Amino acid sequence: QVRLVESGGGLVQAGDSLRLSCTASEGTFTTYAMAWFRQAPGKEREFVVAISWNDVATDYLDSVKGRFTILRDPAKNTVYLQMNSLKPEDTAVYYCNADYLGINSWGQGTQVTVSS
Repeated sequence: QVRLVESGGGLVQAGDSLRLSCTASEGTFTTYAMAWFRQAPGKEREFVVAISWNDVATDYLDSVKGRFTILRDPAKNTVYLQMNSLKPEDTAVYYCNADYLGINSWGQGTQVTVSS
C-alpha cells in the first residue's frame, strides 16, 4: 500500500474549474494504476476516472467526459484531476485511489462543492 494525500478541493460556482492533486507521501506511483472516486452526500461512492499503470489507457465516467482530465506527474509523485465546467452535481468528496495488483490504497478525500 501507498499513503495518499488529496488536496485542491474548494467551493466554486457552476462553470468554474478546479485541479485536485493526489500525492504519495509514502511510496511511489510506479506500476500503480491510479483513479479518482467521489461520494456525494447520501450516495454511494462512484468511479470517476482511472489511468493505467503505464499511462496507455484512461477510463472516464460518462458524465465527466470532456470536462475532467487525469494526469500523472512521476517527477512529483503526484496525479492530478483537472475539472472544468463544473456542475452542481459534481459536488462530492473526491478520493484518490492507487491500485497495485488488486491492492487498493485510499486518500482521506477532498471536498468539492459547486454552487448553482
